[in-house]
Amino acid sequence: MARKPVHKWAFKPGMRASAFGWRGSAKATQRLKSASAEIRAVNRADPVTAADGVVALAARIWPAFEHIDTSSGALGTAVRHTLDDLVPILIAAPADEKTRAKWLEQLRTAIEDDGVDYLAPISERFGEIAVYPALMTFHADRDLALIHSAWSDWERYSHVGTATLTLSSLLEAGRYDELLALLAVKKTRLWFDDKFGAEALLRQGREDDALAYAEALLQADRQPWGHHDICRFCETILVRQGKADEAYRRFGLPTASGNTWLAMWRDLVKRYPDRDARALLEDLIALHGRKGKWFAAAKTATYFDIALDCAADHEAAPATLIRAARDFAIKEPTFAADVALHAIRHLLAGRGYEPSPFDIDEAVDHLMTASTRIDRRGWAIAALQRLMETTPGDDLMPRRLDQKLTELSAE
Repeated sequence: MARKPVHKWAFKPGMRASAFGWRGSAKATQRLKSASAEIRAVNRADPVTAADGVVALAARIWPAFEHIDTSSGALGTAVRHTLDDLVPILIAAPADEKTRAKWLEQLRTAIEDDGVDYLAPISERFGEIAVYPALMTFHADRDLALIHSAWSDWERYSHVGTATLTLSSLLEAGRYDELLALLAVKKTRLWFDDKFGAEALLRQGREDDALAYAEALLQADRQPWGHHDICRFCETILVRQGKADEAYRRFGLPTASGNTWLAMWRDLVKRYPDRDARALLEDLIALHGRKGKWFAAAKTATYFDIALDCAADHEAAPATLIRAARDFAIKEPTFAADVALHAIRHLLAGRGYEPSPFDIDEAVDHLMTASTRIDRRGWAIAALQRLMETTPGDDLMPRRLDQKLTELSAE
């Protein structure tokens, strides 16, 4: 019988040891994307070969990236996202026990050699990757005594690189009492390890105990490592228990996440589709304050009354308000006119990032466009005059507004 040809991976030459220098983060991230795409393409036709590719990639990550400056965290994030995408391929592959045992040995060696914990996503799911109960048991037992000894010796504790994969193997093997007993000897409480204990309690149906176990990590004055994940774990349990409102108030609302204020609101809307979206926004504003920063979220959600309230706040960015006045001058002219006035008021007060007299010009133009559409041109000019009267001094911005008013009066 002819042997199946070995797949030649295109990513391997580019992931050789010491392939990247100190500033190689961007290039390394691109290599990860290419490798991931290649593995996922192979997976469509040959899942076992694709899984073998995941193992090969994981084994090359530390040797290839060892000399890269990781201080920005960008590369570590890219590695985690890549492995989070690929580990399910490794778990689902229909490999026999002998093949999977070989993969586990390769991964274990790579984890032990890993200098910055790049392979944490693999360690955390090692028990799942093992698939076969015998393999789970083997890897759960392999360093169990060593880890217990290290964690028990609080004075001379040293890191054990295989601790996480051992906890994962114990969990998947259903050895919950041993897992909890091992965690109990550890002096420091970290979600990195304790999440396995919390999950062990949950899998036994001990929801209240799991909630208390996780919530105990939140009692300190400072937010612990993994604070967001702990809250999500607790939130999920309360939702399962039919306590959705408590889950929202205690854990959901405080952990709304995103790179922008708008993204935080969208995150909460997605997680709580049955709650009123407007109320969610109001809750976020009440919790976090800084009302002016929420203008874009309120405007995008078309809650214009809330948006105007936010626009009046001193933290509202004039540039953001001017863009909104421009965008809504035709479709929502009343709103646009009020927003433009707030922008002008902030500019006159010296607010905004590197404000320019041209910002006054643009804001006034959008104000007049919007007010003309609703037959309130006279109202707009009167509002500008009142602003001039209440703005003391002879700074550049007031002079520019005075000039614009003169031009408008001459029209």
